[in-house]
Amino acid sequence: MAELAWSLKKANYADDTIRTVNSALRTLMARNADLSNPESVKEVIAKQPWSENRRRNVANAYQLYANKYGIKWEKPKTKFMRKIPFIPKEDELDSLVSGAHRKLAAFLQLLKETAMRSGEATKLKWTDLDEERRLITLNTPEKGSNPRIWKISTRLTGMLGALPKRNIYIFGNPNTRAIRASYCNTRKSLSRKLQNPRLLRISLHTFRHWKATTLYHQTKNILLVKEYLGHASLENTLLYIQVEQAIFGLTNDDEYNVTATNNKEEIKQLLSVGFEYVCQKDDILFFRKRK
Repeated sequence: MAELAWSLKKANYADDTIRTVNSALRTLMARNADLSNPESVKEVIAKQPWSENRRRNVANAYQLYANKYGIKWEKPKTKFMRKIPFIPKEDELDSLVSGAHRKLAAFLQLLKETAMRSGEATKLKWTDLDEERRLITLNTPEKGSNPRIWKISTRLTGMLGALPKRNIYIFGNPNTRAIRASYCNTRKSLSRKLQNPRLLRISLHTFRHWKATTLYHQTKNILLVKEYLGHASLENTLLYIQVEQAIFGLTNDDEYNVTATNNKEEIKQLLSVGFEYVCQKDDILFFRKRK
């Protein structure tokens, strides 16, 4: 597997992706799959009590292995099952920040304010931070996302500035494993201390879901949320409309003018006067604007 890992590295796959692929292949072998025999692999996958997403990820990992070694196989049919994310209360996130050690606290506050992925945050360099203007720039996004820049709070600027500058990376190590382990230990300890088992449901990625949902609630602008998250496709952002409406509901103040069109010029005009995209049905795009 070392040879496969090196070939993926040369192909510019992310380190986290390479580790995930290796982990999936080791799991298959631990369950007595013969990696040189694709039918054996398919049989092992079929027998596991995994979620549909887990099956899909393992099958994709083996596909990379098969491609590397010229093995022909018919990948089992799987589908991506999108789940509704857990959205904690803000004071629960704040309790994790305040209960963490200095470096982890700064890391969590960064995720809370910017909605970065943890892998993106660990790769930040000191040159990405403009302390004077309180700006932080991400030019190495993950998962095909777009680069982003944020204005951060005075508090976060101070937390980051207080960290030791031992190397070029703000958090010292661009590998997420160490900070994930530290976070899991801190979360478990605080969950017991505060008698709040909900904290155990808050992953590092939950901070991103919370920020997206909160930002949409504050602005009702799904395109702004898309750009904030760096999503290449709006389809990945639309989930937060449903989540926000479930959490906050529709109040009497949430009244809109609604319109629909598929004309490009009309779409540009609607967006220019404050209408926001909501969804698409067939070839018709729907927009709304607060009354």
